[in-house]
Amino acid sequence: MRFMIIVRMTAQMEAGVMPTPEQIEAMGRFNEQMIEAGILLAGEGLHPSIKGARIRKEGGRYLVMDGPFSESKELIGGFWLIQVKDRDEAVAWCLRIPLEDGEEVELRQVFEVSDLPPDLANADRVTQRPVGV
Repeated sequence: MRFMIIVRMTAQMEAGVMPTPEQIEAMGRFNEQMIEAGILLAGEGLHPSIKGARIRKEGGRYLVMDGPFSESKELIGGFWLIQVKDRDEAVAWCLRIPLEDGEEVELRQVFEVSDLPPDLANADRVTQRPVGV
């Protein structure tokens, strides 16, 4: 089972405050543990929303809104994509994340083709490949 661990943006992260050397070292150790366990598929941190954009379709037109965005508690600051045997194992890994007080992560299971109803899972249009690959 694949799970995404979503790191919530903090006000400091959104302000562009870089982590301390100790925080980077602790996160590096955590990443190495996941690599050694063979569960880490991907993981990245994200720049503040001032460097981003939101794209929405409204009235048949696409609207592009440049950052920053006001609700920092709803923003994503980074993620890990892991592959584990079940939700309990994913939660156990989340409990090892070196979070600071007030920081939060969200755990979400990734849809697999096998999660779809048989009539959709067998459709030619369903693929597990990233777009463009």
